[in-house]
Amino acid sequence: MKVSIVYHSKSGKTKHIGEIIKLGLEEVDGIEVKCMDIENIDVEFLKESKGVIFGTPTYLANTTWKMKKWLEEFRDVNFGGKLGAVYATADYVWGGADTAILTVINHLMVKGMLVYSGGASLGKPYIHLGYVSVNGVNDEDTEVPTTFGKRIGEKVKELF
Repeated sequence: MKVSIVYHSKSGKTKHIGEIIKLGLEEVDGIEVKCMDIENIDVEFLKESKGVIFGTPTYLANTTWKMKKWLEEFRDVNFGGKLGAVYATADYVWGGADTAILTVINHLMVKGMLVYSGGASLGKPYIHLGYVSVNGVNDEDTEVPTTFGKRIGEKVKELF
């Protein structure tokens, strides 16, 4: 079962977090994962994916204009019925990552996606709207993003 991680990354931080989330997804048996930048989409893999995790940097307390434009204009895949999740990167705790996540979630819902984060119901680590990375993650601090990925992978298997 395929899951795509689709991101926009200007500095490389959002790409890096996507690769860590991928490790968590790969812990789930039967899940095949591919990370892709919005400027280099594997359309066939994305079409076949049952789940899509979107990653966005936070600029001016919101998603980037490139991610917003991509979400509004990309028409090669029907996202309806797929499981969607979102993560964001930010330089500051108060940088607006939650707002960026909510903006992307709005687009996913309009596209007919089922949106999932794991929420607080699964216990610690609590991941409310989606995973937020503040000022990057060092190699020893990968528990939360890998857990996020694993939870999404488990939900994809459960639903599909």
